[in-house]
Amino acid sequence: MKQASMAWLLAVTLLMPVLVAAAGLRIVGEHLPPASMMEGDVVVGRETAKVRDIMARAGIAYSIELLPWKRAYAQALREPDTCIFSTTRTQEREAQFRWIGPLNEAQWILYGLVEQHRTLHTLADARGLVIGTVLGDARDDYLRQRGLSVAPVTQEWLNPQKLLLGRIDLWAVSMAPGSKPFAGKEWQGKVEPLLTFNRVQTYLACNLKVPEAQAAAMQRAAAAMQRDASMLREHGR
Repeated sequence: MKQASMAWLLAVTLLMPVLVAAAGLRIVGEHLPPASMMEGDVVVGRETAKVRDIMARAGIAYSIELLPWKRAYAQALREPDTCIFSTTRTQEREAQFRWIGPLNEAQWILYGLVEQHRTLHTLADARGLVIGTVLGDARDDYLRQRGLSVAPVTQEWLNPQKLLLGRIDLWAVSMAPGSKPFAGKEWQGKVEPLLTFNRVQTYLACNLKVPEAQAAAMQRAAAAMQRDASMLREHGR
C-alpha cells in the first residue's frame, strides 16, 4: 500500500507541469476603456485585442480577466503563470518581469478643470496640489518619488469624478498619442491638459517563472506585429 501511494504521488508530481501548461497562462488587466473593458462576459478593447493577437500567434492557451490594478499587479508578481497588461516598463520594474512588446506608447498628462484656469510649466508648479492617481500605478510611484502629493484610488474612473467634485486638484492620465478617451464622457469639455510630464512604453509583463520558451514565442509574435503594423491599428472601442 505504501509503495502504491508513493507511486501515485510521483505520478502526480510528474504530471503537474503538464497540467499547468495545458491550463495556459492567466492574463490580467484593469478596466480602462478604450484599452480594456467588458462587453458582456468578454474582455475587449484596443490593447486587449493586441494581447489576444500575440497569444494566438504564439499558439499559447490563456484566460483573460480584469481586476483592480493593484490586485492584478500583485498577482502577476506572485503567481508563476500570470501576465499583466498594459504595464509601464520602468527601471524600477525591469528585473521583476519578462517583458513582451511594446504594445503601445503613452504620454503622462496632468489634467485640471477648465474653469480653474491653471497653468503648469513643470512638475514643480504642481507642488501643493493634490493629484489623483491609481494605487500601485507607475504614475503614482513616479509622482511620489518626486515629492508630489497624490491621492490614489483603486480604479481610474474614480479620478475624474473626484476632480469634478473638487476632491483633487489634478488628475494624472496615461494616454496613447492621438487617442480620445474622453469622447462622450460627462467630463469632456470640463477638463483640459495642463502638462505632459513623461513619455513611456507599455508592455505585457509576465511573471519571471513563465517559461522562457513561452516568453520568447510571445516576443516573436509581438515583433511580427510591429513589422506588419498590427500594433499600430486601433482595436476595439
